[in-house]
Amino acid sequence: MSDPSPAEGVRQRNLARLLRLVHLEGPLSRATLTEATGLNRSTIADLVAELVRAGLVEERAPDPSRRVGRPSPVVAIAPGVLSVAAHPEVDALTIAAVGLDREIVRRERIDLDHVLSPEETAALVASKIAQWRAGPLAHARIVSVGLAVPGLVRAADGLVRNAPHLHWTDSPVRDLVAAATGLPTFVGNDASLGALAEHLYGAARGIDHVVYLNGGASGIGGGLIVHGMPVAGAGGYAGEFGQNRPGIAAETDRRARGGVLEDEVSRSLLLAAVGLTAADEPTLAEALAASDDPAVTAELARQRGILSTALANAVNVLNPSVVVLGGFLATLAAHDIDGLTAAVGAQAMPANMEGLGIRVASLAEDRLLIGAAEAAFEPLLADPAAAAS
Repeated sequence: MSDPSPAEGVRQRNLARLLRLVHLEGPLSRATLTEATGLNRSTIADLVAELVRAGLVEERAPDPSRRVGRPSPVVAIAPGVLSVAAHPEVDALTIAAVGLDREIVRRERIDLDHVLSPEETAALVASKIAQWRAGPLAHARIVSVGLAVPGLVRAADGLVRNAPHLHWTDSPVRDLVAAATGLPTFVGNDASLGALAEHLYGAARGIDHVVYLNGGASGIGGGLIVHGMPVAGAGGYAGEFGQNRPGIAAETDRRARGGVLEDEVSRSLLLAAVGLTAADEPTLAEALAASDDPAVTAELARQRGILSTALANAVNVLNPSVVVLGGFLATLAAHDIDGLTAAVGAQAMPANMEGLGIRVASLAEDRLLIGAAEAAFEPLLADPAAAAS
C-alpha cells in the first residue's frame, strides 16, 4: 500500500481529531466540533459523513435547548463498536465488553480456584467473545482486545516479562490472545492502564501531574501522568511502587522480613482480618466497614500508616497535584481520607503538599477495564479511515 498523499494525510488526521473529540467528550454538536477544530462547517459535515459511513459515529437531532442560531446536529459515538477488556488476577478473570462511548455493555467475573496460565487466559477470553457474539452481542462490532496484567509488560511488543503472582515469565500473552480471538490485541500493566483511565475520565480528569496507585489481589502497582502524558519508562516498567521498600518505624508492625510495600500493605491480610478467603472490592469494603473487631481496626491502622509513608516518598519525588488510589487502597483511604492526607503531610516536604489532593478512584471497579479498552481502541482512534477501508 502506498503512503497517503499530503491531502489524504491531512484528512486522516482531521478524521482522527473528530473521532477522538467525540470519544473523549461525549456527544458534541457539529457547531462545537467546528469551534474546537477551527475547520469550516462544510469540512466538518464531510468528515462526519465519512465517520458515519465507517459505522463509528451517528448523527442525532439537534439539541432542542439550543434556541439561538441555526440548529446543529449532534454527533455521537455509534453504539455497538466495542473492545473486549480482560483483567487476569490470582483469584479471578474479569472480562468486559466496553463501547467506544465507554459504556460497559457486558461484564463478568470468573472466580478461579487456581492461578491462570497465559494459554488458559487466551482460551477463556476467546470463549467468552464467541459466546457473546452468538448471543447478546450478535450485532456488535468487536474491534480489539485489551488486557490489563498485574506485572511488568514490555511496551515494545506486549511481552509479559514478569507477573510474579500469576507465575508468568516472558509470556507472549498478546500473541496468544490475538491468535485465539483473531483480533488485534494490546497488553499493558494494569495499574498504568488504571492511571490512564482515571486521568482521562475519572478522579484525575484534566489534571496534568498525577500519581496513581492500584491495590489488587496481586499486589500494588502504579502509574504516572506528567505534563498530561503517561510515563512508561524506558522499557514500559515505570510505576512499580509496590516493589519499593517501605519505612516502618515499629518493628512490630512488620509482617514480612525484608518485605516490599505490597507485602505489608496487602489485600490478603485485610481479607484474613475479616475472615474472608476471597471477595471483590465492594464486598471487602463492606466487611471492613461492618467490623467492630479491634484486630481489624488495628490492621487498618497499621496498613494506613505504612501507606502514608510510601505516599509521602512519592509526593517528595514527583510533586504531583493529585494522588489517586484504586482497589483496596481506595478502601483504606476512604476509611479516613483527611487522616491519611494529614499523615502523608507529616512526612512530606511542606511545599510539595501545597494544593495536593488525595482521592479515591472514581471509576471504581471499572477503572482497569476502561484503561485496557482505551489502549486497545488507540489504533482505531489514530486512524479511523482504516475502518472504512
